[in-house]
Amino acid sequence: MKYIIAKFIGSIINFISLFSSLTAGKMAIKLFSSPKRKRLKESEKDFLETAFIEDIKYNDMSIMTYRWLGKKDTVLLVHGWESNSFRWKDLIVKLTASDFNVIALDAPAHGRSSGKLFNAVIYSECINVVAQKFNANIVIGHSVGGMATTFFQHKYQLPTIEKLVLLGAPSNFVDVFGRYIDMMGYNTRISKAMNNIIHERFNYKPEHFNAAKFSETIAAEGLLIHDKHDSIIPYSDAEDFKNFYKNSKLITTEGFGHGLKSETVDEHILAFVSN
Repeated sequence: MKYIIAKFIGSIINFISLFSSLTAGKMAIKLFSSPKRKRLKESEKDFLETAFIEDIKYNDMSIMTYRWLGKKDTVLLVHGWESNSFRWKDLIVKLTASDFNVIALDAPAHGRSSGKLFNAVIYSECINVVAQKFNANIVIGHSVGGMATTFFQHKYQLPTIEKLVLLGAPSNFVDVFGRYIDMMGYNTRISKAMNNIIHERFNYKPEHFNAAKFSETIAAEGLLIHDKHDSIIPYSDAEDFKNFYKNSKLITTEGFGHGLKSETVDEHILAFVSN
């Protein structure tokens, strides 16, 4: 059903492109950047409210942060698309049991943070603000959160950051864009208009935003975890990261999908951050 709906919406935007490729391109970009915000269940709220809760300002946005205090290194948790800080519950419980200082943030337009639009570039700026405020030593990012984490550290080279964990992270923006265009069935007029809009907004073409290549500049020790049969972000993206991120190791899983929620994955993370 989702496939049919996507193609139907894509066909409407394709029709609009016959009259204005710019208008169609803007519509496609807005759709691409508009996550569906999930309402927190009471049990999820109860868990998150065990933390110290603080809004952090970035430009005109309020970024919600959750803090569980510990005496060891500060670990910053960065969720992915259409998720929120609760996705880390099991890992938070394990990290706090080991006395790590744990911070989680809700991305723009996600969880309890403000905003309606989201992209990895803006997310990376929010990560920077939070990481600097709390002196993060380790950042763990899932999916687009991993991509944004790489954007952040490549740009700011924050000296407190000693380790990065990238879980099922997309290696480059062009492929992410391409998969979206294919899913929606957009025509060439729209794809060209989208590329031009990205260039105008960020002063770079989409191919500039290559997280794998950016990782080449990162000195922090890295752990890459990716499932062989990830249906959202292909395993080849992990191999792409490994080719560029020299100070990293790659762990391949099978059967955990894109979410990578498992005791096995948590054990790998805990072993890495504890050494």
